[in-house]
Formats: sequence, C-alpha cells, structure tokens
Amino acid sequence: MMLSSFIRCNTYRCARLAVGATLQLVDAVMSGKVCNGMALVRPPGHHSQRNAANGFCLFNNVAIAAEYAKLKYGLQRILIVDWDVHHGQGTQYIFEEAPSVLYFSWHRYEHQEFWPSLRESDYDAVGLGKGKGFNINLPWNKVGMGNSDYLAAFFHVLLPVAFEFDPELVIVSSGYDSGIGDPEGQMNATPEVFAHLTHFLMQLANGKLCIILEGGYHLKSLSESICMTVKTLLGDPVPQITGEMAPCLSALESIQNVRAAHKPYWKWLMYEDASFLQNLSTKSHLLMKADPNLSTEHESKMTNNNKTVEVERFLELHMKSILFPVPPIKTAATIDSKWSAHFLPGPVHLVKGMDRSEIKALVSGFCTDIVKEDKTLFSLGSVLAVLDKILKKEVCNGIAVSPTAVSVAVALRHSVQFGFQRVLCIFVGDMQIIPNTEDGKILMVHICEKEQFGKTSSKHYISLSWKEDAKGNDFFSAVLGVILPVAYSYQPDLTVIAVGPNRSLGISGISLLFALLRGLAESRIFAVIEDMEINLVQSVAKALVGTSTPHFGVFVPPTQEKVNKIKILRDQFQQEWKMLQCSVEDGISRN
Repeated sequence: MMLSSFIRCNTYRCARLAVGATLQLVDAVMSGKVCNGMALVRPPGHHSQRNAANGFCLFNNVAIAAEYAKLKYGLQRILIVDWDVHHGQGTQYIFEEAPSVLYFSWHRYEHQEFWPSLRESDYDAVGLGKGKGFNINLPWNKVGMGNSDYLAAFFHVLLPVAFEFDPELVIVSSGYDSGIGDPEGQMNATPEVFAHLTHFLMQLANGKLCIILEGGYHLKSLSESICMTVKTLLGDPVPQITGEMAPCLSALESIQNVRAAHKPYWKWLMYEDASFLQNLSTKSHLLMKADPNLSTEHESKMTNNNKTVEVERFLELHMKSILFPVPPIKTAATIDSKWSAHFLPGPVHLVKGMDRSEIKALVSGFCTDIVKEDKTLFSLGSVLAVLDKILKKEVCNGIAVSPTAVSVAVALRHSVQFGFQRVLCIFVGDMQIIPNTEDGKILMVHICEKEQFGKTSSKHYISLSWKEDAKGNDFFSAVLGVILPVAYSYQPDLTVIAVGPNRSLGISGISLLFALLRGLAESRIFAVIEDMEINLVQSVAKALVGTSTPHFGVFVPPTQEKVNKIKILRDQFQQEWKMLQCSVEDGISRN
C-alpha cells in the first residue's frame, strides 16, 4: 500500500493542515459555535499509528481529535464510527486498551484476504485489558454489500451499543470507498444511505457530531455521498432509501458473530440469543476466486474504466430519482396560538384550523361512518389543517393536539384517499378505533401496557406490550430491535405517530420514536397528541424541528421478559419484514 503513497515537499504541510482543520471542527462543536460539522480533509488518517504512517495516512486525524477532546474538554466517553471500507487499524491500535473511546469499524475483510489483511481486523478483536468490549469490528466477507446491510449493522450492533455507551462526542472516520462504484471497496451502497447513517448518529451526544473525510476514490460516488451527508447535517429532510430491504446471508453471519463476541461486555445483549458461527458461507468462495494471471493489467484497467463510466451514468439517474423539493416550512402546528408561541421552538409555524364546512366537504366521501357529531368535526379542524399541508408537501412535518380516537382514524383514511400507498402509524396508548390494514396501505404498530383484546397481530398490525421502566428508558431495545427494522422494511410514504390516553411510555421513549423515525418518508411525519401536556409537546416539537436533540433519558437494559417479547415478534414477522433479521437462524432472503 505504501509503495503507491507519494511523499512530496508539501505533504507534511498538507497533513498538518488536515489535523488542524479536524481540531478546529472539534472546537467549534464542543464550544457550541456549531451543532455539528464535516472536515473535508486529505490526506486521510485512520491507518496511521502512533509511530508509523500507513496506507495513504500520515497523521491519524480522528485519533488525534479524540485525544484532544479528552484533554481540552475533559470528555470521558467518545464514540468513533469508521464506515470507510478499509479497517482503520491505526485507530484500533491507539485505543484498544481505552474504555473512554468506543471504536466501531465495518470493513471489507474477506477472511483476511483484503488489505490490511490483519488477523486483528476480525470480529473477535474486542479490545485489550480495560478496553475489552470497546473495540467493535464488523468484517464484510464479500463485496457487494448494500444499503440494507449497512442499516442492519446500525440497527443490530452499533446503535444499541452507542445508546448504552452514551457518548459525549461522536467522531466519524468518513470514508466513501464503502459506496457504490468505488474501485477499492466494490460495494453497492448508494449515496442516500449515508444520509440515513448520519441522521442516526445525530441523535447521540446531544447532536455533537464531527465527520472527518477518509477514503473515497470514485469522484461521482464520493461527491454525491458527501452532499448527502452535509445536507443531513444541515437539517434537510432525508431522502427515501432505495433497494431491497433485506440483509444478505454474509452480512447476517458477521452481525451474529459480532453480537456473540460482545455479549459479555454489553447489558443490552445480556439476554439475547447470541452464538458464534464457524462455518461461514463465504469461505468456500475463496477457493473459487479467479486466477489473477488470467487477465492482463491492461484488460483490468479497461474493465475498471468501463465500470466507472457505468456507475457515473447510474448515479446521474439515481440522484434525480431520489432528490425532491424541500417544503418551504419544516414544522407546522395548530395548537392554540394564544399561548403556544411561549413554549414551542421558534421554527414551528402556526396554521389556522379548518372550519366545519371545510371539514365536512373533506371527510364526507370516506369518513361518514365515524364522524357523526358536530363536536367530532370541531376536533378534526386542527388535525386536518396540518395533515393537508403535509400531504400537499407544503410543510415537512407537523403536530396537532386532538382526541386521538377519531382523529387518527380520519387522518389515516384521508392519507390513503389522497393517494399515499404506504402509511406507517405508531399508536401509543389505548386505541378505540382500529383501522383496516388488510390491503397493506396502512401498517399499524400499537404500543400499549396490555395487548388489545380481540385483536391479534398480523403482517400489518403489530401489537407491542411495553411499559417503560421507572428507572430510565429501556425502550431503546424495542425501537432498535423491532420498530425501526419493521419501519425500514415497509418504507412508508408517511409516518403518523399518535399519543393516546393511558400511554405506557414516558416522554423520553416517545421522543426517541420521533427522532429516529424522522429519517423515513422523506421526513414526512405527523404527530397527533391527545392532551396538551406541555413537556411532551415541547419534546416532540424539538425532535421534529431537529435543531437540537431531545433528551432520551438514562439507558436501562431491558429485562429478560422484554427481550423475550422482542424475540417473539422478531420470529413472527422476520420473513415479512426482513430488516428484523440479525442472525443466520432468522433465515435470509438475499444471497
């Protein structure tokens, strides 16, 4: 690798500038001057070690930044996420004995065949001494990993560990050679996946996120992926993810082995069934690799050039298909304007509720069976005023305070009537009117203290019995283990989250739902809240506006009973909603 690293008269200066820019970003984020940011620097750094340059890297920008943040700001917990396609062995060596730094890396490995070809890049290298459990390697043992594989790694490994670790700062070794078209990585992840990954990381460390450029060698793929990352940091709505939402067999094998390796070290894994796999499906492929001598160097270059052009054409069309006009208003509400301005975040736009004649005209064709009284019509005014603006893409998301029994049923029917083909509804609390979900246009996830009598779970109706722990927030496991994977499998056009009477979740659990699900449906999300509970409405508004991260409460590991509930739902629905799969025993749908 170093044979192709050219050292010139300005190399040392450029490397120092890269470190300096990284440290400036850390200062800007930690001082509160900015919420987050990205350092577009080269040369990269994550291969560089304490006393040796390596793999295009002279100084380890991210490792220096982490040490700097610990020394200057007294930080005790820093998360480093390395999504470059190569293993950042330099970062691992520097922090492998340090419990103050949690290092997560996924990387092309192919059973040690891919550079840097180290035994310690495998899943069982978990750290040393006091640092055991704080080094997480997720090896990709074949090329072609895509969006669903990356998301599965976040849902079933990184995010649960990260929320338990509770970092004070997140730093990303942001290599885009893990994106489509890159000649080094040979992966299939499209640029928008980096928007989703960035969105998830923004929910940690009160939003303190520093993204530092590492590798990336296909210019079109690199530039589009960086744009997706920066747009998300700026608070733009996240584009719809594309591709089949089903992790491949090899990805599941790696995820299962990582979970098994880290079970002794993390509370969220305490009651999970996590066993090691020895006979991996990809080991046989190594024997069938083509002889590299069969093709000449010239032919290889020609093939790579053709692929580069082909990917450029694909990305031109792909980006046009996923990008969309951002609505002029981010968050709207119809709460009583006389006093709402005093407690809602500044960016929330107040809209006037519909009058009765407008409501009657709107619902007469599809809701006469449930809208029978004038007082019901009156309560629908605020709901339909905000929802209509979301459906027409005049606003991105919104909040309405209204009795949920009828409001949610009408909102769901209106959305389908408007033309939306997939509407996700998360209902927290007692639900009097259960919508018809048989045609698949509505997916209902009902979260309540006790299961709804007379209604059994089905593909499009999932009942989750859950009461939040009084000691803290144990709902992380349910969101990451069930709700988020199901939601990403479904890929909704709109998300409705309703908070009804007798809710079994606290404000922190509800805020977590809103924050994480905002990445779906081009961030179109509609909140219907039963009662004017100021702290709850404030927290939901903060999550929707996205200018600051709401407080999710203290992480509490789930009890064995709750882990069993998650496992039962996973076993029941993983063939329908394949992002629930986190082990080979779960079955697979993509090779």
